[in-house]
Amino acid sequence: MSIKELRQRFQSRFSMQTRICMSFIAFTLIVAGLLWFFEIILLPGFYYTSKIEQTREIASDLLRNYENAGYAGYLDNVAVNNQTCISILDEFGRPVYERDVMSGGCLLHGKSSTLFYLIGEIHNSPGGIVLKSIYNDTIQMDTLVLGTIISDGSKVHGYLFLNTALEPISSTVALLQKLLRVIIMLLLLIGTLIALYSSQRLSVPIVKLTHSAHRLAKGDFNTRFEGGGCREVDELARTLTYAEHELSRVDTMQRDLMANVSHDLRTPLTMLKAYAEMIRDLSGDNPEKRNAHLQIIIEETDRLTALVNDILDLSKFENGSLKLEQRSIDAAEWLGDIIGRYKGVSEKMGYHIHFTPDEPVQIFCDPARLERVVCNLINNAVNYTGEDKNVFVTQINTPTGVRIEVRDTGEGIEEDKICRIFDKYYRSENHKREVVGTGLGLSIVKAILKLHGFDFGVQSKIGEGSVFWFEARRPSGQPA
Repeated sequence: MSIKELRQRFQSRFSMQTRICMSFIAFTLIVAGLLWFFEIILLPGFYYTSKIEQTREIASDLLRNYENAGYAGYLDNVAVNNQTCISILDEFGRPVYERDVMSGGCLLHGKSSTLFYLIGEIHNSPGGIVLKSIYNDTIQMDTLVLGTIISDGSKVHGYLFLNTALEPISSTVALLQKLLRVIIMLLLLIGTLIALYSSQRLSVPIVKLTHSAHRLAKGDFNTRFEGGGCREVDELARTLTYAEHELSRVDTMQRDLMANVSHDLRTPLTMLKAYAEMIRDLSGDNPEKRNAHLQIIIEETDRLTALVNDILDLSKFENGSLKLEQRSIDAAEWLGDIIGRYKGVSEKMGYHIHFTPDEPVQIFCDPARLERVVCNLINNAVNYTGEDKNVFVTQINTPTGVRIEVRDTGEGIEEDKICRIFDKYYRSENHKREVVGTGLGLSIVKAILKLHGFDFGVQSKIGEGSVFWFEARRPSGQPA
């Protein structure tokens, strides 16, 4: 079984709280093991190494200061401060100086044979220095002996011996072992308590968030997500709350979409069936009535086709499956052509569509898609304008492009509803005539403008009307 599989099995069998506790306990055991290893296993070697280095440094300092005045007083201070016996012999092996700090344990106390043996080893050693561990019968313990030559480079002036006790550390190690047992137990206890506290603070909020997420997954959009414990958990709670809000909004829009689509499909289908039955039962032999009923069937079919086409187009715009065919066009000329097509409708229905152009300027867009935006905005303004039936289309050149505004003189839109005006099937209630259309016009406007990357928006005042606008960009590199 691989390490990955073992980890997955471990994670599946143990809860987060258990894993946190076990991690803290494992960390505590690792720390305790390291303490045990360094203090019990490495301590003897570290002690001997440190003792040797200290003795070497003392010898080096003594040799550097050998010719200084007041050397004897200096030697006494070094011997006492470092608890090291210092013995100096002349070139013939005769004692010149000795400072005993081990109560008769120094080399010069009746151990001339040992000294002469060490002097011989000094002369035979490549570096002119001898370092040995010798058992001292007088003090009943091992001692570390360092011997070296006192020389000016051409002549031997004498010999320097340092003699220091190597304290038995077995008792110290035994004491440390007892102390470590107590420390390890305390570390385990404290580590376990910290682990329980930390895991409680971390796991409880996450468990609550998990339960809330399960309720949300089942469609409960009134679920509350509460954080706590740490900043990351609070951030997760805020993210889930935002996700809940968005899911609730999407669910509401989906329900509204289904209701509106069902209603808009049912109405023309009902009309189609009713007039088809009327032709069959009543007007089949009357050409005038039959033609009138057939015209209604054709109009309702067109209405049904428009609705289906709008739904399909909106889906394509939103999922990005439609590609723009952009090119440069003259904004004033292009807008003038669009407004001109409304002339017949305006005269027939009594509407007045006013166009205020600006200086000729090029914009970069997909003309066919952007024409649909302008037409949808004009149709929307026609539906909601005031009793004067005036609609105003304005071209305003800007340093970066062209701002196109479509204004009506209707009742306006409440401020809290402006943010929803581009939602699918949302319709303002501030109108005085039957609204014609599928309810998807402004959603298509939003999708096309976002696909172009154009800025757009709405400005409205209750009782004064609304202004829908977007700003088309100039071609790249064209001066303002």
